[in-house]
Amino acid sequence: MSKADIIFKEMCKDIIDNGFSSEGQEVRAVWEDGTPAHTIKRFGVVNRYDLSEEFPILTLRGTNIRAAIDELLWIWQRKSSNVQDLNSRIWDSWADRHGSIGKAYGYQMGIKHKYKEGNFDQVDRVIFDLKNNPYSRRIMTNMYVHEDLHEMNLYPCAYSMTFNVTGNRLNAILNQRSQDVLVANNWNVCQYAVLLHMFAQVTGFEAGELVHVIADAHIYDRHIPLVKELIERESYPAPKLKINPEVEDFYDFKVEDFVLEDYQSGPQIRNIPVAI
Repeated sequence: MSKADIIFKEMCKDIIDNGFSSEGQEVRAVWEDGTPAHTIKRFGVVNRYDLSEEFPILTLRGTNIRAAIDELLWIWQRKSSNVQDLNSRIWDSWADRHGSIGKAYGYQMGIKHKYKEGNFDQVDRVIFDLKNNPYSRRIMTNMYVHEDLHEMNLYPCAYSMTFNVTGNRLNAILNQRSQDVLVANNWNVCQYAVLLHMFAQVTGFEAGELVHVIADAHIYDRHIPLVKELIERESYPAPKLKINPEVEDFYDFKVEDFVLEDYQSGPQIRNIPVAI
């Protein structure tokens, strides 16, 4: 059984059994028919994934790993905030007529900042520190920039990474302010597990632990029956993630450099209602 499946099941059961319902409160999100989209949530969920043991992709249902990696590269490698640079249409709802989502996500990763060692954007600063000062406790990124929030079409959900080297293992904490558990949980876990593998490979470390901290982990009311059905499904062994070992430069990675071997999963859940 995949350990990612175990973590997901335990998290969902805890949210459903012990979570706080927003019923009776005024909520921003609505369903397409105009009905308020209420949630049940847990505050401060922390999940830990040891990437040296397995790749944390769900087998209860399939995760489109190629699309997830493409979005990750769009933000962290292409440093783009224009949906025309993305191969899927998942961000179209937040784009303006020019295709821009504003000063969000990739835009923030591409801004150069002044340091005593020189000028770097956030991605290049991480790479510089991991190569030159790997045991620093200051290797961090942050997309939640208050002075630019008014020019973001969507505030960042997964907004901060903190990297930490322990021995020869590169570990990281992913901070997320809010998460739609059914729709986005494993998508984000897979993305940032891949990112940790990427940074480890190009800086000479082994991928260690990914710690995922979610401030508001919620399940929408109309998703609860779907989640209950999902967590009763059979689990399969975790697949193996194979990365092209010849890639030495972070900016040379392509989607095709990542392959999942022996990935088995249950059927996809179709027509998931989306709150807007």
